[in-house]
Amino acid sequence: MPTITKPNLYFDVVTYTGTGATQTISGLNFQPDFVWIKSRSAATDNKLTDAVRGATKGLISNSTGAETTDSTGITAFTSSGFTLGSSSVYNNSGATYVAWCWKANGSGSSNTAGQITSTVSASTTSGFSIVTFTTDGTTKTVGHGLGVKPSLVIVKVRNGAGSWIVMTDIINGSMQYGALNSTAAFASIGYSAPTSTVFQYNDNNGNTQVAYCFASIEGYSKIGIYTGNGSADGPMVFTGMRPAYLLVKNATSSGDWIVVDAKRNTYNMMDSGLQPNGAYAEASNQNYRFDFLSNGFKVRTTNLEANQSGNTIIFMAFAEAPQKFSLAR
Repeated sequence: MPTITKPNLYFDVVTYTGTGATQTISGLNFQPDFVWIKSRSAATDNKLTDAVRGATKGLISNSTGAETTDSTGITAFTSSGFTLGSSSVYNNSGATYVAWCWKANGSGSSNTAGQITSTVSASTTSGFSIVTFTTDGTTKTVGHGLGVKPSLVIVKVRNGAGSWIVMTDIINGSMQYGALNSTAAFASIGYSAPTSTVFQYNDNNGNTQVAYCFASIEGYSKIGIYTGNGSADGPMVFTGMRPAYLLVKNATSSGDWIVVDAKRNTYNMMDSGLQPNGAYAEASNQNYRFDFLSNGFKVRTTNLEANQSGNTIIFMAFAEAPQKFSLAR
């Protein structure tokens, strides 16, 4: 039996239309601690906010820029969503938006498991944590609070410019990294693999950082890889659940990151792609074609981003329902 039988208590997707005036977005079955917003109808930035840094503190996944304070974007997290100010980017009148939302554990608490003390908001049930910490110019361990080894760690410097470093050891067993703001292929990084308590990181002395840590949880989330075959009859990838959300990136070659979800496409094919590395509007085309199945997903594109023959594709999926309780679309 999966430990999470109702995934929408920990992750969900909401869509909304901007009003240009303060509004509350609701519909979640939890208070979100991490919200990622992207306009569907306009070429505007991906905005990421969380409860540890504070609702008004924004970072942009398609930019190397430092954290900013936006009093007209997300202003607060509520018991079933979040409130928005009059932002012309994230609440523009008539524009359509999607928000991907995760639950952690509120504003966080001190964690001393690593060589650097961190502030951690962690859901050990769903395998997700938000971590803030300050580097000291040398490679040190940082506590993540999950109690299990994370398969994917995304780190961004807050007080200066720098790439979104995406670290994993699932590609070939050693630590590799890509950049969420870049199309570049993954490459080796000289860190030890994360453990059930810590991950390693290094940056310039005194820089403040945020990390988002993800572990696979049976029936709820899956972080893995598959090999592209270059065919419209692409690989079938087993996840053990029917996905609600899918993020993919070609780790071998240059190419966009792609996000599809079951809220914007309510039936197969899932072909409404958005890119974390770009401020592009939603596009429905042959480059972003997937079928969501009761136990995984089927790749339906020949595009290099998701299915270049012989290339390793990394993915992260979150459930609409565990396989035991799901039906094919």
